[in-house]
Amino acid sequence: MAPLTSPRSNHPPTGHRSDHRPVAVTSTESGAGILDTSTVMLLPRLSDPGALPAAPTITAITLAELSVGPLVASTHTERGRRQAHLQQAESDFDVLPFDQAAARAFGRVASDLRKAGRKPSARAYDALIAATAISRGLPLYTTNPEDYAAISGLDLIPVPHPDH
Repeated sequence: MAPLTSPRSNHPPTGHRSDHRPVAVTSTESGAGILDTSTVMLLPRLSDPGALPAAPTITAITLAELSVGPLVASTHTERGRRQAHLQQAESDFDVLPFDQAAARAFGRVASDLRKAGRKPSARAYDALIAATAISRGLPLYTTNPEDYAAISGLDLIPVPHPDH
């Protein structure tokens, strides 16, 4: 599988660490942004690398979602492909933890979703990813902006979906 590298440079994202220590990325770092799970999954197929942040990161929630893939795959081939994708994402991106600040932001996100008539549990992973972005003051890049509708305080950056 081709590396899920920063599409602008063909090099690992800025701040790449191979030791997987917690990462302190905040909005003060120029060009930083969070890729949601749908964007990471579609990264090799995206047609406009300029639509992504210069210093992309992912959340622990995205890593958790990607970790499910190999375990639920129905064939050995699919399991191998998903495992390779997971390992490549771990290698290419700094992973932002879901910390105390994100937990507090999640309360606001869940409240916004309820006020909009949406069940937070139905989009729990998206809500946790959004809370991480809000707590760090980072924009969230997604190919599915409708997943984040009604969440106030979220700097949402739509990324063109390759199938639309």
